[in-house]
Amino acid sequence: MNNGNKINRRQFVGAAAVATTAALLQTDIGNSLQSAKAKQSSAEKTKSGIKVGLYSITFLGLWYRGKELSLKEMIERAKKYGYDGIEIDGKRPHGNPNDWPTRRCKELRSLADAEGIDIYSVAANNDFSSPICEHWQSQIVYVRELIRVAADLGARTLRVFLAWPGVTRHPQIAQYSLARKIWDYTHTLTTDGEDWDRCREGLIESARYAGDYGVILALQNHAPIIADHKDVLRMIREVDSPHLKACLDLPIMKDKSPENLRRAAQEVGPLQVLSHYGGEFERAADGSIINNIGNEPYIHFIRAMKEIGYNGYIGYELCHPLPVVDGKTVGIEFAENNAQMAAEFMRGLLNSVYG
Repeated sequence: MNNGNKINRRQFVGAAAVATTAALLQTDIGNSLQSAKAKQSSAEKTKSGIKVGLYSITFLGLWYRGKELSLKEMIERAKKYGYDGIEIDGKRPHGNPNDWPTRRCKELRSLADAEGIDIYSVAANNDFSSPICEHWQSQIVYVRELIRVAADLGARTLRVFLAWPGVTRHPQIAQYSLARKIWDYTHTLTTDGEDWDRCREGLIESARYAGDYGVILALQNHAPIIADHKDVLRMIREVDSPHLKACLDLPIMKDKSPENLRRAAQEVGPLQVLSHYGGEFERAADGSIINNIGNEPYIHFIRAMKEIGYNGYIGYELCHPLPVVDGKTVGIEFAENNAQMAAEFMRGLLNSVYG
């Protein structure tokens, strides 16, 4: 060892003390900065009152080539991309109730809480319109079990359909066409009135279970059976339960005019407890993010939500056949890029409306 670099014990202790003090000071400064950034981020997230969520259907491994994300990975992605919470799809490999006993639900909730991510909703893929007794009754059991899962996860809402034809895989990428053809054929044997009545009975029974668990069913304005928000409101009135409310989504509204968006929001009013947005995104030359259905409808929709005082979640979902490039459906990186841009897109719109 070079003698010029030797120090005695007293010098070593003194130097170590100085280094330790500096390190502690640096840590305190770092923690303070992180705390300040966290508080600023939290303030930015809550300024509008509307929270931005990520629906797990986006990473279920249905629409892109590649493996699904686990719910733990979903929580990590939500935090990374700047979402406030996640909505869990109620089918494998994510939220099928057979896979989620109470103990496991509580473990996932603890994991999400530790990351600062809310589990705000669970999504049922139910069909209460089936004229086949065994099918209809199994749907009731499925929804009842998802209500239990939602309660165990601490989720406030369970998104429900009146009718959902389903999806199939061929061989990996999902498609709607086969399930929809089967649904359409089955319902040529029934009347619209009969379909409606079965759906109402399914929701009446499910709403009772929701009340037992303290969960709200959020009826989405999704076809088939439902044509628009008026059908949602009609069903809510007929079921007549405080545990059934509305999930009004912009992308699936046929009339996206500013007048209709405002009218629909006003008519739904305080019944609105959940919402979704979707589509694909691209970044323009100026750095702004453009949605494939256009940005203007979302601005008008958010303004309408502001007018009715809605302060719940609007969650991003990517749940349609994705682009084919060089003969292959895009991979998971496409979903990741869109989920990241979707969070930035919605934050920007909320800030532009709420100021």
